[in-house]
Amino acid sequence: MTPVPDDDPASLVGRIAALDEQGALDTVRARAEAGDDPLAIIEDCQLGMRYVGEHYQSGRYFISGLIMAGEIFRETMEILEPCLAEAPRRSEEGTVLLCTVQGDIHDIGKSIVDILLRSYGFTVHDLGVDIPAAEVARQALALAPDIVGLSGLLSAAAEGMKATVAELRRVAPDLGRPVPVIIGGGQINEQAREWTGADLWTNDAARGVRLIREAVAAGRR
Repeated sequence: MTPVPDDDPASLVGRIAALDEQGALDTVRARAEAGDDPLAIIEDCQLGMRYVGEHYQSGRYFISGLIMAGEIFRETMEILEPCLAEAPRRSEEGTVLLCTVQGDIHDIGKSIVDILLRSYGFTVHDLGVDIPAAEVARQALALAPDIVGLSGLLSAAAEGMKATVAELRRVAPDLGRPVPVIIGGGQINEQAREWTGADLWTNDAARGVRLIREAVAAGRR
C-alpha cells in the first residue's frame, strides 16, 4: 500500500486524502489563480483520491468517505473548467473519438478526458455510453480520428473493448491507416491491453490525456 502523505498534510494531495473539503478547494483555487497547469492540479486530485480508496480498502474510511472524495473532485472540476476553456491551443491538435463500450454506462472518467482534451485544442467526438463495436467502427470511418479512446469501468467492459478493437482493426484498410486505440478505466492494466489488442492503456484521466497527446504527436511526425 502506498504511504499516505502525512508529511505534507497541507498539500492538495494530503488535504484530499484527509477529506478536508474546504482546504482542498481553497488550495485548488489558489493554484488556479497562480497559473498552475490545470492538468497538474487534476493529477494531484487523482492521487489524493487514490489514497482515499486505499483507506477505504483498509477499513479506515467507509463508503461516505468515497462519496465525499467524489464530491471534492466534482467541485474541483467546476473550479478548473474556466481555466481549461481558456487554455491556448497547442500544436498537437488532433481528432479523438471517445465512447464507453457496449455493456457499460459509466462516463465520469470519459467526460473528464473529453474536457481535458478540448482544453488542449483537440476535436473530440464523444459517442456516449454502451456503444456497440460496429457503431464505433462506422464512426471511425466517417470521422477519421487520430486515435480512438474506449472507456469502461465494469469488468464486463473488457469484452466490449476487445470486440471494438477487433472491429476497428477490420476496417483499418478502409481508413487507409491503422488507428491507435487506448483503453481506460479503473480496472484497466497492461494485461487488459494485451488481451483486448489495444495499443495503450490508462487507469486515470490525466495519464490518458498525456498518452493521447503523445500518440497523436507521434502519428503526425
